[in-house]
Amino acid sequence: MSVLTSLLAASPGDPTNPGGGLGGATSTVTNTFTAPHVEYRALMPMLVVFGAATVGILIEAFLPRTRRYWPQVGVSLAGVVVAFCFVVANHGMAETTAADAVSVDGVTLFLQGTILLLALLALLLVAERGTGLVDLDAFTAQGATTPGSGGERAADAAGLRTTEVFPLMLFSVGGMLLFPAANDLLTSFVALEVLSLPLYLLCGLARRRRLLSQEAAMKYFLLGAFSSAFFLYGVALLYGYAGSVRLSDIATAITSSPHSDVLVLAGVALLAVGLLFKVGAVPFHAWTPDVYQGAPTPITAFMAAATKVAAFGALLRITYVALPGLRWDWRPVLWGVAILTMLVGAILAITQRDIKRMLAYSAILNAGYILLGVISTTSKGVSSTLFYLAAYGFATIGAFAVVTLVRESVRGGSDSGDGGEEDSVTVGGEATDLSAWAGLGRRSPLLAACFTVFMLAFAGIPLTSGFTGKFALFTAAIDGGAWPLVIVGVIASAAAAFFYVRVIVLMYFSEPLREQGAGPIVVVPSPMTTVALTVTVALTIALGVLPQMALDLADKAAYFVQ
Repeated sequence: MSVLTSLLAASPGDPTNPGGGLGGATSTVTNTFTAPHVEYRALMPMLVVFGAATVGILIEAFLPRTRRYWPQVGVSLAGVVVAFCFVVANHGMAETTAADAVSVDGVTLFLQGTILLLALLALLLVAERGTGLVDLDAFTAQGATTPGSGGERAADAAGLRTTEVFPLMLFSVGGMLLFPAANDLLTSFVALEVLSLPLYLLCGLARRRRLLSQEAAMKYFLLGAFSSAFFLYGVALLYGYAGSVRLSDIATAITSSPHSDVLVLAGVALLAVGLLFKVGAVPFHAWTPDVYQGAPTPITAFMAAATKVAAFGALLRITYVALPGLRWDWRPVLWGVAILTMLVGAILAITQRDIKRMLAYSAILNAGYILLGVISTTSKGVSSTLFYLAAYGFATIGAFAVVTLVRESVRGGSDSGDGGEEDSVTVGGEATDLSAWAGLGRRSPLLAACFTVFMLAFAGIPLTSGFTGKFALFTAAIDGGAWPLVIVGVIASAAAAFFYVRVIVLMYFSEPLREQGAGPIVVVPSPMTTVALTVTVALTIALGVLPQMALDLADKAAYFVQ
């Protein structure tokens, strides 16, 4: 009221009020806002995925719980397939959009296509519910119930299904699509949070060993929050240095400065913490084995494959677009990180007795390999990184798909009818202890052969995708002058071959323990897991035997638009 009174009382000639009150001349305010140009075709893959996730939320809100499963599966799969079709339709695009916040170029499209294919295969694993004889649902019936409580038992008895995992997964996929495409640091931070927050929830929804699952989710959340804080602080410092969060503006500010500035170096260091945490590089790897072990196995497969693709895509764009002028500052740091990552991943994987923890340290080891392509700072380094991310992602999805099918045998007594008792065997949870895999080659030769293919690919044996990918990465590193890293990589590969071959020996040449009877139980999945396993095996072999088409595609995609 006092403001209105002063406006009415102001005289037309009052120099403090050019508008002269209500009766005086009004001042003209020029609107300088210009609406940003948005190229919706370039954004369609992300818009389709986010739209499908929104539809999934509406399904959760309005459909009865017993009727949500198939609509969620259909919407999720359709959304990912349509988004991939838009990525293919955008082939060759090179432009920025949304006020230059999003860059759509070869690297973006290749990584988005890879993420969507990996998400499609992971969705098939998430949607697995068994054939009716054995329940293969990996998710708890009621995520809000306390483990072991009466509410949990009642939800299991009622046959409830957790279907909110589908929209959560789609939101995470949408963030992954945006992360490598972000052309400014603020958009990168938003994408990082969008892809991470659903994963924190999904990690705590395991059907069995729920306390371990919830512990994994809590660790992932706390450590992820710390890494995001470091990332955001780095963004603030770089903005203070360059006056902009756009990657090309930061590069210009670095180039125009005659000397290195403490502000930009500190900002880059803090930014690297957030990115290296997501890729699972040493010394920011501590969360990886615990989260991989505790999370539902389909979510572990999704994280291990798709998250690594998105995070390395963002790391490539930031280092190659924003920080080429500081390569002599950040390359030595990444040298040390790559060496530690390869050695720690290879050495600690040898000591593991849990198959999921072993694959977690394998993921750490492979992150060290991929860093060689980043350190190369050449177009060949970019293309080899793109190829290896795709090859590793498909093999990882397949390996965890096999883990979901190898089960423990649970023995219990039952009346035999003559007053005695005989043991009955029921199917338990996933057999993650390595000793339980003894004799798998005799129990299920086909499944053991599939897992052998993935182990050989991780070890880098010829005629698999792992060999082709490692050869491309090591060649790019040598071209970039990082040949000492290649020596370390070869040594780490030789050490890693031990624990990969150890699993193969267990499956084919070891007898199961006496208390385990005839060996592990192999369950028969629905067509969903069968399709995912078949596709990943085929691609792992194809990218090793006939890799030229994929290598050429990665070479053509190795360009950035600023």
